[in-house]
Amino acid sequence: MHPLIKALMGVIIVVASIYYIFAGIPGYLKPALSDVLVVLNGAIPIFVLLIGVFIIWLEWDEWKIERELAKEEKEAEKKEKRAKRKK
Repeated sequence: MHPLIKALMGVIIVVASIYYIFAGIPGYLKPALSDVLVVLNGAIPIFVLLIGVFIIWLEWDEWKIERELAKEEKEAEKKEKRAKRKK
């Protein structure tokens, strides 16, 4: 299928979704704005929590890497000192 056709289908789906959220389907379903707000009200705190956990994980990993790097630097300095003493 041609990419423009796929893009047009995507635009139609977006427009139809927005129309359904604000106007509903006349005669069948009421507007879904209140339902969307309920879902967002429940999903946003969980999303923020997951972002916080991700940040903690990244910083923990960076801290471990910095510790290992500092340890390796100290070992390299000790080896250099030993090499200088042997000369």
